[in-house]
Amino acid sequence: MIDHLIDKIKETKNPTVVGLDPTVVMIPDYLKKQMFGKYGKTPKAVAEMFLEFNRCIIDEVYDLVPAVKPQIAMYEMYGLEGLRAYMETCEYARSKGLVVIGDIKRGDIGSTAEAYSGHIAGTDIEGEHFDLWKEDYITVNPYLGVDGIEPFLKVLRRDEKGIFVLVRTSNPSSGELQDKRMEGTYLYNQVADLVSKWGEDTIGKHGYSKVGAVVGATHPAQGVELRKRMPHTFFLVPGYGAQGGKGADLKGFFDEDGVGCIVNSSRGIIAAYKKDPEFGDEKTVGAEFAKASRKAVIAMKQDLQNAL
Repeated sequence: MIDHLIDKIKETKNPTVVGLDPTVVMIPDYLKKQMFGKYGKTPKAVAEMFLEFNRCIIDEVYDLVPAVKPQIAMYEMYGLEGLRAYMETCEYARSKGLVVIGDIKRGDIGSTAEAYSGHIAGTDIEGEHFDLWKEDYITVNPYLGVDGIEPFLKVLRRDEKGIFVLVRTSNPSSGELQDKRMEGTYLYNQVADLVSKWGEDTIGKHGYSKVGAVVGATHPAQGVELRKRMPHTFFLVPGYGAQGGKGADLKGFFDEDGVGCIVNSSRGIIAAYKKDPEFGDEKTVGAEFAKASRKAVIAMKQDLQNAL
């Protein structure tokens, strides 16, 4: 899968991944009124508006980007209907040729980790196989060590799938743990070394492993360090846009060939219509709201190309 992702990035000339993390306040009024009118103020109404919102955005950007990254928590909070919207979003993105990165941040051990690996392994029921989640990559938490990672590695060795392991996250308090010094270096560097080791036997034709790393755009100096430390590890980079990261900060996250990472933007793309005067606001805009997302993707692509 890492080779396919890199091929898609080269094809689109755009290392951007669109974070599909909708909230009710992001939804244009026309769509809220439509779904609340049909289903009442219910989880089903929210699920349907999220699904239609995502489809509109995917339709506008699928030819410009290699991948999308839905964050499962935004859907899980609405129960079974929300999970249905998540799964149908992943399926729709796949149907448009996009790589799907499921942002699920799972981490556990034993049979529980094995069950979580079903997100990318699929599920077998007495000889029948089901790919229920339609994800190509997922994000995972390494806090439990290799016991929590091995079930996912088993899938990667067998199938064309991938994982991104949390290494240096973009949130402001990440340093409370990740900047702790141990054995002469920072904890995030120790995690980085483990991630490199875990991926040694999954390196593809482009020189990158199926075991990637989450490295936040809000830590540009550490991103440069980690690129040198992890030459065969592909980065998923959150924190661009709304969290303050910009293209100029990210040059060192890429390798000398301009490859090596994919950069996420969520609110900056999916809620772009709210800040674009061409589209009015959420009370007046119609289905054309998603064209603002297309403009935002094009602007982000240019910003990243300028940095490179």
